[in-house]
Amino acid sequence: MYTLDTNAIIYYLNGDKDAVQFLNKILARPVTLYVSAMVEIELFSSKNVSQIELSNIEAILETTFNVPIDSRVARLAAKLRRDFNIKIPDSAIAATALLTNTTLITRNDKDFRKIPDLKLERI
Repeated sequence: MYTLDTNAIIYYLNGDKDAVQFLNKILARPVTLYVSAMVEIELFSSKNVSQIELSNIEAILETTFNVPIDSRVARLAAKLRRDFNIKIPDSAIAATALLTNTTLITRNDKDFRKIPDLKLERI
């Protein structure tokens, strides 16, 4: 089971070789993929996103389970931000991975590797 960081989805949609290879391998088998609601916020908030890109984002998100930012996620995210000085979006995404006991797929391992119990896979 995996949680996808925003950048993993963006790199995949932009055709990055490593991201495409890794995610295609994962998508080819029955596996549960999670995304934080924060990932959706980040993906849909770009002013320059085209209609085709929106459709591609929707297609990817249909293969995932969305984890809302409820009180459990919010409180753990706040603790991660305080303890490890990471940005709020990253803390919410890390909290999602920790609470779902999944490996976080990201290219941004610099900030996330500060969190001792967080399982990471860099693409």
